[in-house]
Amino acid sequence: MQSVKRKAKNNNSKSKIPMSYLITKKISEEEFRKIIEGKSMIKMAVDIERRVLSFDCEFHIDCAERLMADGSKFSDIWGANFYPKDGKIDFIALINIRPEKNRSMEISDAETKRAVADVINKLLPI
Repeated sequence: MQSVKRKAKNNNSKSKIPMSYLITKKISEEEFRKIIEGKSMIKMAVDIERRVLSFDCEFHIDCAERLMADGSKFSDIWGANFYPKDGKIDFIALINIRPEKNRSMEISDAETKRAVADVINKLLPI
């Protein structure tokens, strides 16, 4: 089973999911560096229940849609960003606004934030 799957937007197909990577198991540092080369910020969506992520999308919702197309539930998906230059991660994304449990773009619940970080660290060499 491949750990990295690239889904491309194809205007001739019925799929409207923009290009992003679906990560199901840890990828190599070499592979990751190739993907992020020259980029200042990498957007991602993380499914904290299935422990998978999608990254390198234009908008966080695009990554979330990639995960949902693979079987994730939106309630389990949270957005984050990786900054290659300094190696930092933040937990700020529009998809994180949940009126019932997270009222801002930044993940406010420490346990949820920790779960997102755990999945990122498990799957990406950062």
